Amino acid sequence: MSERKIVVGVDGSDPSKCALRWAVRQAALLDGSVHAVGAWEFPAFYSWEGGPMPPDDFEDAARKALDDAVDQIEDEDLPRVPIERTLTHGHAAQALLDAAEGAELLVVGSRGHGSFYGALLGSVSQRCAVHAKCPVVIVRY
Repeated sequence: MSERKIVVGVDGSDPSKCALRWAVRQAALLDGSVHAVGAWEFPAFYSWEGGPMPPDDFEDAARKALDDAVDQIEDEDLPRVPIERTLTHGHAAQALLDAAEGAELLVVGSRGHGSFYGALLGSVSQRCAVHAKCPVVIVRY
């Protein structure tokens, strides 16, 4: 894999797909690669006594969102670059910050699935922009 890695956050939302498209185009310009990162965690309202979905379903849903988004992008008329996929358990911003260590660039969409949690905990894009050790691009949707 190329050393010029671009990390992009992918949650299956339209803004994250826009960010993924942007990252693929930029990686092609840099002769680099894309590292698509998804993250999942148990919602704050989930309890072990019973919740809306069994624990494995949260991870499966996040994996499907990541795979579907990358598969869709790979089917589009975009430059061909290597795309690595990683799904992590934990907060999305921290997963992206960890994955972006040593990266050329970190790319995130301007909005994702976490509007309520984003307002409560701070947006993923804002946290990445403030704490990343590499340049961050926030793609507006």
